Amino acid sequence: MSTALIRSGARLLVPALMFIAMVVAAVASLGTPLITSVATTFHVSLDSAQWTLTIALLSGAVATPVLGRLGAGPHRRATILATLAIVVVGSALTVLPLPFAWLLVGRAAQGVGLGLTALMMGVARDHLPEERSAATIALISVVSIIGAGVGYPLAALLAEFGGLRAAYGLGLLVTAIAFVTAWRSMPAAPAGRSAHVNVAGALVLAGGLLLVLFLAGERSLWSRHLAVAVTLAVAAVLLLCVWTVSELRTKTPLVDVRAVRHPAVAGANIAMFVGGSGMYLLLTLVTRYAQTPHSAGYGFGLTTFVAGLVLIPFSVLGFVAGKLTPRVRTRIDGPLLLAGSAAIVGGGFVLFATARSNLAELLAAMGVLGLGVGSFSAAMPGVILAVTPKSETSSAMSFNYVVRSVGYSLGSAIGGLVLAVGTETGRLFPNGDAYTTAALVGVAAMAITTMAGLALARRRSPETDPITAPVGVPGPDRSSRTGS
Repeated sequence: MSTALIRSGARLLVPALMFIAMVVAAVASLGTPLITSVATTFHVSLDSAQWTLTIALLSGAVATPVLGRLGAGPHRRATILATLAIVVVGSALTVLPLPFAWLLVGRAAQGVGLGLTALMMGVARDHLPEERSAATIALISVVSIIGAGVGYPLAALLAEFGGLRAAYGLGLLVTAIAFVTAWRSMPAAPAGRSAHVNVAGALVLAGGLLLVLFLAGERSLWSRHLAVAVTLAVAAVLLLCVWTVSELRTKTPLVDVRAVRHPAVAGANIAMFVGGSGMYLLLTLVTRYAQTPHSAGYGFGLTTFVAGLVLIPFSVLGFVAGKLTPRVRTRIDGPLLLAGSAAIVGGGFVLFATARSNLAELLAAMGVLGLGVGSFSAAMPGVILAVTPKSETSSAMSFNYVVRSVGYSLGSAIGGLVLAVGTETGRLFPNGDAYTTAALVGVAAMAITTMAGLALARRRSPETDPITAPVGVPGPDRSSRTGS
């Protein structure tokens, strides 16, 4: 094949990979602005309507490691197409005039698409030139996060003028386009790959993750049924411990746990867990604060659609940071970038805690958050993949995205808990000081993330980093790693 054809294929493949990653993220986030509309349309409580978001996150977290392992094998293209077909069917269920239970089934099917992000990274690493693949993987990581900022205002606008079904109809349209895009552009995996799914391990991991995310989302369970919550928490820990032991013993692990123990990978996942908690916390704080009516003594009383527009600085600056980070990465080590990005997000928390009296200050906080999240997300894959064989790209990044999902759920739960504690009996909205307290919790989370990045940087030298090492200086011997 000629060089010109290869370059042409790469140009078509890159936008396809980013489009699919953005679509699955945006569709999974459709539950956020539509919760109130779901409650009124289906005549269910807000807590029940909240499950249209929660169940998508749950199914995504459970499906991600399984899809990551399947994506490491010879049937990656079939896995991508089958997953997108599931998302399309789920999207159709959300549009059809069916009972509420079927809406939840459809949202769960849409959430499965979240597991495709890591597979898009695997395709980029296998089929693009090395320098092109690094930048593409960074952007895939970024758009998988800012996709929520794109989908939120569009869904809110359609719901406001066309109703709930119109908003979910947008999801059906873009997922159908994503399926056609994948059908035309996704190449087959390189020859010689093999991947066996440890079904028993997958079921144990699914059970543990379901319990963890359920407990993070059901705050009322901890206040009303503490004994039940503690029992479920213990069961979750036991399931995850059993899964870890089984992964270490099996010859076909779902996730290469030994590779996860590598200092670079372990440090990156810790930073992702704590940092993800803080990032999602600020995202939810700002949008909720913006929609609080003036009668509460603070807030701006924005409609769902206008509040969604507050996310525009987050999405725009996040994308800009994602484009710039690969260039900065050639001069600054990945862990230092993670630490610096976490410090920027911490600055967004400080800004929100100290200055939120007008809308411009909220927009500024969201812009700072976008810069930090964009650079953090773009730097994260490089830290992990620097010590990961190509064949394990999808699996390694899938584990990182599971960690991110759990971190996001924890951040949402912490934010809700702090605001609930700050809500006086008989009042609908929390005190303004509760937002300050939640912001300070976020500052602490990002401080921990910054220190984790700095600690990881001290363990690595640029001369041994395969990305930043000078020409002629070898990086770690990947061929000796498990799974290569």
